[in-house]
Amino acid sequence: MAYISRHMESRILELSKSYSAILVTGPRQAGKTTMLRSLAGKENIGRKYVTLDDLTERDLARNDPSLFLQLHRPPVLIDEVQYAPELFTYIKIHIDEHHAPGDFWLTGSQIFRLMRGVRESLAGRVALLHMSPLSQREITGAPCVPFTTDPDRLLAGQDRILPVSAPELFARLWKGSMPALISGQTPDRNIFYSSYLSTYVERDVRDLSGSVDALKFNRFVTAVAARCAQLLNYSALAEDADIDIATAKAWVDILETLGIVFLLHPYSNNVLKRTIKTPKVYFYDTGLVCYLTRWSSPEVAESGAMNGALLENYTVSEIMKSYQNAGLEPYLYFYRDRDAREIDIVLEGDGKLCPLEIKKTAAPDKRLTRVFGVIDKSPLQRGTGAILCMADHFSALDRDNLIVPIWMI
Repeated sequence: MAYISRHMESRILELSKSYSAILVTGPRQAGKTTMLRSLAGKENIGRKYVTLDDLTERDLARNDPSLFLQLHRPPVLIDEVQYAPELFTYIKIHIDEHHAPGDFWLTGSQIFRLMRGVRESLAGRVALLHMSPLSQREITGAPCVPFTTDPDRLLAGQDRILPVSAPELFARLWKGSMPALISGQTPDRNIFYSSYLSTYVERDVRDLSGSVDALKFNRFVTAVAARCAQLLNYSALAEDADIDIATAKAWVDILETLGIVFLLHPYSNNVLKRTIKTPKVYFYDTGLVCYLTRWSSPEVAESGAMNGALLENYTVSEIMKSYQNAGLEPYLYFYRDRDAREIDIVLEGDGKLCPLEIKKTAAPDKRLTRVFGVIDKSPLQRGTGAILCMADHFSALDRDNLIVPIWMI
């Protein structure tokens, strides 16, 4: 199967010149190992590969990490390193002795648990990157550009991306963004997601939380998917899955730790006191959402009751990926206050707040931008706003508010 080039590749090669260790985290099957092995093949330095999915290697790494590193001398790619946090101290010792850039390439599928171990042992010595499933720009071969509402940059990039219709966009959204599906390695989408949940997710959940009722957990993940792009309501999720609220909170943490969902937090400051505190929940892969919520085709998903939520989830995740793939921290929020005024995304950067509204329309109304005025009270300057929608070309409502097709993100 053809390898799909990843936007993160150039960033990894750049960081390898100055950092002794690079750690790429993200959900299973997102393509971390495939990308790093592909890069290693082009290095011509004989980088070794070892995976801690291999129980023999895992036992050695955990019980005798010093011997493990003698047998697998740098430069080395260690896969699924979260299984042996004991290694981190010995990697630190090696880095402090040798100071050799690019010695360790590491991958991990359990983001926050893994990063705690890194903070303790490798602080300042490791470059951390997060890899999500494929972005639409990676799938279509467009260049890596973190999303911006800068009109000049949007105009400059418009010609490098082919426009797509609303049905074509929903076909992308429904199919999902896992490399195995996009490359054709696993042609049957339903079989892929079914085995993905039963093989990887259930196994990793057990690893993180001990025993787990697989049926209840499956009901829980489905309940989260049905509420994507909505405020996180633990009591409603607990009721749907027949579990208590403490378990619901623990399971959301696990889904976030495994890189399956991410939380968007509300924007607030000392001036904007009426804002709510509850985050919203999104999936990195909308194909998984459509599979869990049983939308049988892109056409049904586009006309169904969840079409707005699916489009919002897709758009927010694409913006998130555009920053992560460039190795940048995305400063994304949403706005909602007790008067029910809401802005889908507030993008913070360069001392400005850029308000973004997501709408399933090809011809947005200027009235949609009225709510953007609520952030004028913020100490930060209000930047250029945008309606992200199904328009067929880049345009503007006025000087301060753009019309940006979602296929351009």
